[in-house]
Amino acid sequence: MKSFKRGSLLAALGVAALALASPALAALGGDVSSIDADRVSLKGAVTAFSTVKGYGVHEITTASGVHVHEYLTADGKVFAVSWQGPFIPDLKQMLGAYYARYAEAASGPHVGGHRHLRIEQPGLVVESNGRMRAFYGRAWDPALLPENLTPADIR
Repeated sequence: MKSFKRGSLLAALGVAALALASPALAALGGDVSSIDADRVSLKGAVTAFSTVKGYGVHEITTASGVHVHEYLTADGKVFAVSWQGPFIPDLKQMLGAYYARYAEAASGPHVGGHRHLRIEQPGLVVESNGRMRAFYGRAWDPALLPENLTPADIR
C-alpha cells in the first residue's frame, strides 16, 4: 500500500513538473526556428511566406482567424511581429524575452486608453489596438530593424 501511494505521489509530481515546465520559445528577437514553435503554440499553420524589401515575412493563421506575421532578417533573426484577428494572440509567446518589459510597461500609465496601447522604450515598441473581434497590433525592436525598413512596413 505504501509503495502504491509513493508511486502515485511520484507520478503526480512528475506530471506537475511537466505541466509547469514550458519550453523556451522565442519570437521577437528569436531565430527562424521560433516560427515553428510559435505555429505549434498558436495551433496554427504557416499559410504564407513573402519578402518585404529583401526580408522574409512568415504568416501564421489560426483556426480562429488570427493572422500573425513574423519578420526575419536575411540571417534569420525575428525583428518584428504583427497580429490581426478576433483575438489578441498570446503576447508572452509572440514577444518572447521582451514580454516582461512589455507587461511592466503595460501595467503602468500609458498613452491611448483601453482600446489603444503604445509602448515605446529603448529596444522595444509595441502598438496594440482594437475592439471585440477586431484586434491588431505590432511589436519590434528598433535596434534590430533593418536599415531599409521602417515601422510603416510592419503590417
